[in-house]
Amino acid sequence: MKPLISLIQFSTILPLGKPQDLEQFARNSYLYPIAGYLIGGIVALVVFFIPDRTISAAIAITGLMLLTGAHHFDGLLDLGDALMAHGDREKRIRALTDIHIGAGGVALGIAVTILLFAGLQASSAIVWALIIGEVCAKFSMAFLTAYGAPFRQGIHSYLHQFSRPYYPVLAAMLCIPLILLPISPLKVLGAFILMILCPAILLLVSKHLFGGVNGDVVGASNEITRACVIIAIALI
Repeated sequence: MKPLISLIQFSTILPLGKPQDLEQFARNSYLYPIAGYLIGGIVALVVFFIPDRTISAAIAITGLMLLTGAHHFDGLLDLGDALMAHGDREKRIRALTDIHIGAGGVALGIAVTILLFAGLQASSAIVWALIIGEVCAKFSMAFLTAYGAPFRQGIHSYLHQFSRPYYPVLAAMLCIPLILLPISPLKVLGAFILMILCPAILLLVSKHLFGGVNGDVVGASNEITRACVIIAIALI
């Protein structure tokens, strides 16, 4: 149970008693999707009782932000600044790691949030979309934790050193129960494709722009993958 508690403490603001050693989770980062089931399930339970889709979508996004402490959203904003920065690799890295948020971060944050809102509002099964989206988002984090060579010391480099190349395979196996949800298998298949494609593209972009990956990129992958998966569920 200690790795699971450590995972939930790292991924959410839920009060779970005495903080566990992060190494407990770091050695088992393939467990990321379990946090997705928990976060998605809690938010889905809240919106289940709200009949209006627009309000449901807005409350769902608010719930995700609050429950996760906007921890990964912060990474999305930092990535936006880095993508918009002009200059060499060092300048982009400074923009990525700067504590201040610029126009690029605001723009990417708004864009991903709008896409997420539209996907949730258009979904005929917002409850299941939330759970699938969050689980797939957490898989993307397990993927980048394992395969994203760090370009600097930090929380990502710490988690990466304990990860193993087969961890994403174990994380993918934890996503398999999603096929049991009362939703079209085609939608789930689309979600599975995007949960691999999104972090893979981010990995390539990050290697090209920054020479590797850091915690901001991993956090951004959570936000981007969730939005893309939920959009796909709505469209398929």
